[in-house]
Amino acid sequence: MSNKAIPVYAWFVPLAPLGLALAIYLGEFQSRSFLFINQLTQALPDTLWAWFTFLGNGWGIFAITFPLLLLAPRIMTAGIFAGAISAVTSPGLKNFFDLPRPASVLDNGSFYRLGEPLLHKAFPSGHTLTAFAITTALYFACDKNKRGPMSFLFIVAVLVGLSRNAVGAHWLTDVLGGAGFGIWCGILGAIFASYIPEKFLAPKSIWLRLIALGGVAAIYAHLTQIMDHELNLPLQFASIAIITITLLMFIKAQFNSSPSKLD
Repeated sequence: MSNKAIPVYAWFVPLAPLGLALAIYLGEFQSRSFLFINQLTQALPDTLWAWFTFLGNGWGIFAITFPLLLLAPRIMTAGIFAGAISAVTSPGLKNFFDLPRPASVLDNGSFYRLGEPLLHKAFPSGHTLTAFAITTALYFACDKNKRGPMSFLFIVAVLVGLSRNAVGAHWLTDVLGGAGFGIWCGILGAIFASYIPEKFLAPKSIWLRLIALGGVAAIYAHLTQIMDHELNLPLQFASIAIITITLLMFIKAQFNSSPSKLD
């Protein structure tokens, strides 16, 4: 646990985005900040923002990180725990605050929107919360000397948040709130994963086999659902391929010695 210790200051980092969100909301910069980002991000294609939104979808990010099942099962476990915590936290906060989204406040046509209008339960952004939760969990589940390269994942998480403004689904305050609460969820996920005994992370363990079954469920979800936008269909097919290849390698590992792990 010493090499994976989480510094005390990490618990206070979420206060920055949450404080900024409060300042924007109370300072009545909600609409202006949203419209500025919404218009600015239109310089890039819809497909790009739809794909970043996909990385905040629970099924999507599970598929992208699925190879960790073999490469770094403890790190993947941290991500799964963080995702589970965020799956409970996000709807709970949304129901508690029950704030309107841009489409229910601003005039139709005054901003760019991709997809059907979403009207209610704005705060926090669930996609942003999920992205920051899993990013934080993966980061802190690594040994300290391996965290440097993982920092780029936070840039991806920020872009996931911006995508929610770009597609017209969330205010900037929702994104900032999702980032703050997501970091806390990720820290908890990393802590819980650190207590999993090593024997439960072997390829033939029940825990990893359950995750493998989750991969089968993910394939079904990607085949039967549209993840946020039709523009994401290529990513869904790619996700199915990633999961399928990983599952085949996992099945092979059931008959071989345990592969080396990164964590």
